[in-house]
Amino acid sequence: MKINEVRKIVGRLRVNLFKRANSFSIGMLKTQFRGTGLQFKEHQVYSFGDDVRFIDWKILAKTNHPYIKTFEEERNIEIVVVLDAGATMYQGAKGVSKLQAAIEICCLMYLLAEETSDIVHTLIVTDKVTNVPKSKGESGLARLISALEDLNILNGNGKVIIQDGQKESVGKDEKYAAIMKHLNKKREVIILSDFHDFLEPELVKKILHRSNVHMFQLKTPLDEAKKIPYLLYSSPGFGASGKFGRFLLGGKKNQADLNKRIRELKVHESYLESFVKEMMR
Repeated sequence: MKINEVRKIVGRLRVNLFKRANSFSIGMLKTQFRGTGLQFKEHQVYSFGDDVRFIDWKILAKTNHPYIKTFEEERNIEIVVVLDAGATMYQGAKGVSKLQAAIEICCLMYLLAEETSDIVHTLIVTDKVTNVPKSKGESGLARLISALEDLNILNGNGKVIIQDGQKESVGKDEKYAAIMKHLNKKREVIILSDFHDFLEPELVKKILHRSNVHMFQLKTPLDEAKKIPYLLYSSPGFGASGKFGRFLLGGKKNQADLNKRIRELKVHESYLESFVKEMMR
């Protein structure tokens, strides 16, 4: 994973992400996240098109010149990112795994939180649930990367380490319990997973009815394959020769298809931009 590339994308998106909203909410991140209120910032000379609701009538009466009040949004929102690092998340396309894409999205959230005075708390789900302390910006990136290195998910160059074999996954009930602890109304929860072996369908439904939960399903062309066997390349260490071969793939229908509120991100496309666009809907 290349953090510098994530920063460049943030720079390209910033123009569209952080805009004035009428003149009373400056620097608002246009997502489904909402702050707790507005705080007065300063007076500005009224210009045609400004919202007349914010004219300061007392100043107008004293000076005979119209001024408007401007405000900053009080945010301080805690964003909880649930990062699925299970075995199936190592699948990918065009050199990008679903896990790498999910990690980059998590990095994006830390960088955006710096701009909006929010804070990010990440839960990494492997064979256990690891809590990354609340943070934002560069310090948040450092904590996340350190935790991923400790879990042997990233190497020193920030690249995802291909796992040799599968560990026994943490139980679905335990995952559900860990997520439920953070479903406070004042928090926004983002779940990044392919949902192949993450939660049972009935548990997904219980979480999805909450308006502060945002689920994203990461997909590759393999996840959308309608014909089997499917031609794919397998790296050594996964019980294959490392050469192209035809593998008979089956299994139950992806449980993320059970609800339209689960949004799709394709790792073989512009997934960071797609993530932001989905959050701005």
